[in-house]
Amino acid sequence: MSLLILSATPGLGQGQDNSTSRSPHGRLQIPCQNCHTSVSWKPIRAIPEFDHNKTSYPLVGSHEGVACTRCHTKMVFSNTGTRCADCHADIHRRQMGANCESCHNVSGWTVTLKSVQNHENRFPLVGAHAALECDSCHKGAATGQFQGLSFQCYSCHAKDYQQTTSPNHVAAAFPATCEQCHTINTWAGARFDHLKMTGYALTGMHATLDCAACHVGGRYQGTQAACVACHLKDYQGTTNPNHVTSGIPQQCDVCHTTAGWIPASFNHNNTPFPLTGAHAKVPCSSCHINNNFSNTPTDCYSCHKADYQGTTNPAHASAGFPTTCEACHTTTSWLGATFNHTFFPLNHGGANGVCATCHTNPSNYAIFQCTNCHLKAQTDSRHQGVGGYVYNSVNCYNCHRNGRGG
Repeated sequence: MSLLILSATPGLGQGQDNSTSRSPHGRLQIPCQNCHTSVSWKPIRAIPEFDHNKTSYPLVGSHEGVACTRCHTKMVFSNTGTRCADCHADIHRRQMGANCESCHNVSGWTVTLKSVQNHENRFPLVGAHAALECDSCHKGAATGQFQGLSFQCYSCHAKDYQQTTSPNHVAAAFPATCEQCHTINTWAGARFDHLKMTGYALTGMHATLDCAACHVGGRYQGTQAACVACHLKDYQGTTNPNHVTSGIPQQCDVCHTTAGWIPASFNHNNTPFPLTGAHAKVPCSSCHINNNFSNTPTDCYSCHKADYQGTTNPAHASAGFPTTCEACHTTTSWLGATFNHTFFPLNHGGANGVCATCHTNPSNYAIFQCTNCHLKAQTDSRHQGVGGYVYNSVNCYNCHRNGRGG
């Protein structure tokens, strides 16, 4: 350790004995007058000529304005500690560890943005949380609780939960897991997973409605999921068709979707009368006259009586055709009708399926002619010796019911 040899003691007058003393500061390689005056050892100069930045501990930030004796409480300066805790008492009661610089810096005790970001070690501070002061959650400011603090939203936001009225969370028995609906950015714009939480998915127009549109009066528990629970007035007020007088069931989703009341679709295949062919394109009112949906007849003739009576080729009414239209026609079209000629081959001889070949009277299909094709001379020559032979159409049919000879 070097010695500073003092030739005179400050404050001694002329004629007094000179003496020598050992420097109380230890190994300090600067002249005494850089800090002391010639008047006395104390007080030291207001601005000592010492560059602390050339030491292993530069003075920056708030440390620059601190008096030397605030840190150097001992005369040997080299024995002064350089850790924060050597000078600063830990008011956090060791909850945050011994490294003050993990949150604070030399500019002040105010927590830095970087230290907020380091909060992610346990509970990331993002969104609105990043802008909060520490004591917003850690009550009691610096002396508050930092370890073992609950991460649950409700632990800080119980009052928000209890005081919310739109909707009233307490009355509605909403869960206290705030993050299921809210984000960490803001309370507003909350989203509720209706399918996950209730089993009732909000689709179509339902997804755009305010909660109060269905949960009237803030009632959330026990809300009916059936369409008619909310749409009874729509059901009762509908006139095209009139749902009430027509006896249409109140299961709205059978015909309607959540996309809108119009257009509605009805799966007629679920009824005893599936809609096929041209029937599938006909407006409901064409068959359900006067909005009669409950007891509409299903036989063809009930709707197609005018078609039956107005047909002339052949004339169904005068010909005595049965009114079971489906025996000849299909739902695709009236044209191209087929008749199951059960009693006589349809393509007999030269008829080739043309009804008028045999049925010469289109007004009466009970009348038929064989003699138009089978001439008398030819027929007589083939029936020589046949008992009871008479040349006429009725007798021909009586013997040749299958349309063949023999």
